[in-house]
Amino acid sequence: MSLKRKQGPLYQQIKKILKDRILHGVYPLGSIIPSEPQLEKEFEVSKMTVRGAVQELAQEGYVQKKSGIGTIVTRNTSFLKLSKGKRFTELLVEEGHKLEKRLLSSELLAYEAGTEEYSRFGPYCQRIERLYILNGQPYIHLVHFLTAAALPFGGAAAMDSDIQSLYDALEEKDIHLENFKDRFFVEPAPPEVCLLLELPQGSYVLKRLRNSYDGDGRLIEHSIGCYNTELHHYLVSYDT
Repeated sequence: MSLKRKQGPLYQQIKKILKDRILHGVYPLGSIIPSEPQLEKEFEVSKMTVRGAVQELAQEGYVQKKSGIGTIVTRNTSFLKLSKGKRFTELLVEEGHKLEKRLLSSELLAYEAGTEEYSRFGPYCQRIERLYILNGQPYIHLVHFLTAAALPFGGAAAMDSDIQSLYDALEEKDIHLENFKDRFFVEPAPPEVCLLLELPQGSYVLKRLRNSYDGDGRLIEHSIGCYNTELHHYLVSYDT
């Protein structure tokens, strides 16, 4: 796997990739992550670069080195304050599932005021389309719209879309989501979504519309998700 130097120090890029794999069940809790030589070969970097990435994961509590055994995954949940409850993906991983997020498309859109349904996102927005794969089967089709308030230079540039968690990326940019409004429907999936989810045309799915706001009440993200709940039900967990 090739890394991009313009995206920051290589060891931090590797740390993020390994962390994403842990959070999404590629490396389950209690499992041993690939050895340093294996990671050196995969990412085509030096031993010191890999060691720096693993050390940071250890400092954050995700892994622990054990002599004669290897580096073991000790935690598979994030510290993000996305909500008072756990993220849906975290609940899936805790159940032992493997979740992959596949990027389908990403584009920066510009609108003239009042001429487009999504012009309320500002003069610019970034549309990111992704497919979630649960244990090797298509499960969720998601389209995110990031508003101009979330994008570099007020929307004049796009956010890097080759990431696992958009919410992680927003937090790293000091954009803290404080309020979420979800609406749910059961309706036939569009033909193109049926193809992606490998469902018969006209199949009904759970549809979720989400608006995410920062502490100042600004709309940061709007997403449209279609869930094949026949594959797995939708979970929500609230802390008491």
